[in-house]
Amino acid sequence: MTELITVAVITILAVISPGADFAMITRNSYLYGRQAGVVAAFGIASGILVHVAYTILGIGILITHSPNILLAIKIAGAAYLIYIGYKTIMSKTVAYVDINSSENSSIASFRTGFLTNVLNPKSTLFIVSTFTQIVSPSTNIGLQIGYGIFMSLMHLIWFMGVAVFFSHHKLRATMLEKQTILNRIIGIILMGLGASLGIIPIAG
Repeated sequence: MTELITVAVITILAVISPGADFAMITRNSYLYGRQAGVVAAFGIASGILVHVAYTILGIGILITHSPNILLAIKIAGAAYLIYIGYKTIMSKTVAYVDINSSENSSIASFRTGFLTNVLNPKSTLFIVSTFTQIVSPSTNIGLQIGYGIFMSLMHLIWFMGVAVFFSHHKLRATMLEKQTILNRIIGIILMGLGASLGIIPIAG
């Protein structure tokens, strides 16, 4: 029971901590609408399942103890965030946007959410450290899979909530009026997060 509670508390704290996923969901939701934000949330949740899958299979331990593999993940994740941030900053201001519609395709939204999470070394380290430091090796595989599904669901629920909030028609309309400034702020945040990922020391 202690293990279960610990995993639950750490997961919730990790989910609500602002980071690349939060900035990306905010961006998608106010620019492209609720559907884009919600679909991106599913992408993030799917990314978590990927981290869980390779950790349970034992690859997570290899990643933790192999600086070169983790470095490659860090570089790819940093580059992707910087790319998304640059695109956001350079995106053209749209004079009028129908707040009841979505310009971004579901595939593009899912891909953005998925890649933002799966290439984030912080997500990698969060999942790997949870399963190696908190979850006992004697914990049966069924329960470990249950932990992974819980982690994914918590990310999905939280970021769906974030998407619903930032895509509310009144808030979205207000944000779209200031989209040039917001695009620059969010773009700088994403690029800053990408740059920070590239300089985080590799443990081990």
